Amino acid sequence: MSKPNPTSNLSLDKQICFSLYSASNAMGRAYQPLLKKLDLTYLQYIVMMVLWEDSTMNVKALGNKVHLDSGTLTPLLKRLEAKGLIVRARSKEDERVRIISLSDAGTALRQQAEQVPTDMFCKSKMDIEALNSLKASCDLLLKNLTGKD
Repeated sequence: MSKPNPTSNLSLDKQICFSLYSASNAMGRAYQPLLKKLDLTYLQYIVMMVLWEDSTMNVKALGNKVHLDSGTLTPLLKRLEAKGLIVRARSKEDERVRIISLSDAGTALRQQAEQVPTDMFCKSKMDIEALNSLKASCDLLLKNLTGKD
């Protein structure tokens, strides 16, 4: 049996993808207790953040914004609707288009969620400049890998 080559490109320690994967998993675990208080999963939280910015939008635009396809987004939206946080309706202009709007309860949840970013900032133990740089690098990597802005 040959001995592993530590200078190989296949060394796990050299893999950016593994660092991103591990950090993403840790980020998800760090969010869990904060989002549990809101009764939201991470993806539900992401969708709610978009809707707190723009209270009404169609499913396609929402999916583009959060990088989710309709097969993933539709069941998630149904669960948010069942919780009473959003309202799903058909467009009056085009019946094939679904419009998503915040309910009163969804709008009210925003106030409870306001503390989540601050709590995550504290958990990161990084300064704002380092976090902004990390975000910019991740955004650029996403753009380069997908060809989307």
